[in-house]
Amino acid sequence: MYRVGKEEVEAVSRVVASGSYFKTNNVYNETEQAENDLKKLFDVKRTLVMTSGMAALVSGMTALGIGPGDQVIVPAYTYIATAMAVVSVGAIPVIAEVDETLTIDPEDVEKKITPATKAIVPVHILGFPCNMDAICSIAKKHHLKIVEDACQADGARYHGKRLGTIGDAGALSFNVYKLISTGEGGALLTNDEALYQRALIYHDSNAVAFFGNQMEGIKEELFCGAEYRTNEIQAAMLREQLKKMDDIIKSIRGIKGKIMEALKDDFKFVPSNDITGDLATTIAFSFDSEEEARSFAEKNKETCSLPIDTGKHVYKHWTPIMKKRGAYHPLMDPFKMEANKNIVPDYQEDMCPKTLDLLSRTVYIGTYDMTEEQIAEFVENCREAKK
Repeated sequence: MYRVGKEEVEAVSRVVASGSYFKTNNVYNETEQAENDLKKLFDVKRTLVMTSGMAALVSGMTALGIGPGDQVIVPAYTYIATAMAVVSVGAIPVIAEVDETLTIDPEDVEKKITPATKAIVPVHILGFPCNMDAICSIAKKHHLKIVEDACQADGARYHGKRLGTIGDAGALSFNVYKLISTGEGGALLTNDEALYQRALIYHDSNAVAFFGNQMEGIKEELFCGAEYRTNEIQAAMLREQLKKMDDIIKSIRGIKGKIMEALKDDFKFVPSNDITGDLATTIAFSFDSEEEARSFAEKNKETCSLPIDTGKHVYKHWTPIMKKRGAYHPLMDPFKMEANKNIVPDYQEDMCPKTLDLLSRTVYIGTYDMTEEQIAEFVENCREAKK
């Protein structure tokens, strides 16, 4: 869906010509400016641009003190990286059902809370907003942290607020499959200063204190972490992509709205927690049976897909998680750690039947920049496929 043009080419060329590719420099400071751009666009106090959405999730969880002895609730329908991020900090993922919106089910979240639960990771899959009012209420009631996975929802909103800015921390992704892209990349968003400082140290622990003035005003003590540092080339491209983000969303929301309006008497759609804030990259059709869903999709093979078939987005295909292989070295494996010995769930392929049923009866069709003629053709093709 992303749009890349001469603006990105010129921005990247400018940085390459300068010879200053490292994030800390005295030339263009693209990374610092990209983080400032994100602050303004997302209305948050602190941002960190880094190598990926998963890097942002791991940095955020680390900064919240999540680790061995903790459980983190994640949805059964999300890319495996969400669960892997939990394991990366030494914690144990607990898998909750999704509801009819295909986002994490607040009722099942509450059922899955134990004394070991430390956080909830609501995932705004394909830009579908989670029920953040319910999630925030549950988190407040049980004194839990919220780390939003908005990696597939760059720029989308829930009741006016950007996704990724509602919880304690939020993660965005800019890889090649996302609304805006730098090929690969991500960002952490937060309004929590202490969380930001710890994430800053963790995401670039071998350079943040030794290059430039990145530790100016930082009160948190240094500790060993990772190297998720971005570079000026990607940051320059990100700045141009951010300028286009809301125009892209406005355009595809209009297209999705026209299609849904035209088909409202012919189809059932997956309900939304906020259709006006939805990213609009995907139209989700709901059918009464998997047989009906597959029959419809079969007639539009090139454009249709069933989420049940998306492999590593469905929990039962998270092989390392399901088989409890959290690290190569057994002493580094959270599933084998003494602190976690009494909190590891019994993962089973059929443990989230509601999720599997919903995903098997849903058909996705992606939206793109369509002309009025293409919209009319799209609508007619859908009607024909249903016959």
